[in-house]
Amino acid sequence: MDDAVDTALRLFHARGYDGVGVAELGAELGIKPPSFYAAFGSKAGLFQRALERYTASDANVFARAQAEGGGVAAVVDRTLALAAQLYPGRADGVAGCLVLDGTRNSADPEARALTAALKRASRAAIRDFIATEAPARADELADFLVIAMAGMSAAARDGADAATLASFAGMASQAFHHAFAAA
Repeated sequence: MDDAVDTALRLFHARGYDGVGVAELGAELGIKPPSFYAAFGSKAGLFQRALERYTASDANVFARAQAEGGGVAAVVDRTLALAAQLYPGRADGVAGCLVLDGTRNSADPEARALTAALKRASRAAIRDFIATEAPARADELADFLVIAMAGMSAAARDGADAATLASFAGMASQAFHHAFAAA
């Protein structure tokens, strides 16, 4: 089961939810459609498991940055730097963030709802963390970070390299520091 979720995660991350069909998933997993549906319930059920695996991994750049400790400014700097390192893609060529881009333009409302819930939870965690030091501007600063990360993910999927994203991350960090100091 773990290998099946890893395989699905890789496929969904590479091509997005709509870009991967049940027949292909079954073939990649070595199972027929009845067994696929018995194991996962639906394509969206497998996608949910893949998202859970993804968000519990090192791909969750905010959680990784926060785990290293420090104040808001340091954690935001690390979050942006980690995104700049991770989003351009690994050796397998998968770029961007599965949560941010996996259902972009998807026709499946269930899949979109899964990523939307994760985006809301992530924004809330970022907002709550920022509120520990800047409660009056926590919403605005959280939106800034979320939008910056979404842009970095989209740029990576469009081919932006690590150097380009690192440069952007540095500028975004400076802008965040400026806004944060005014909070």
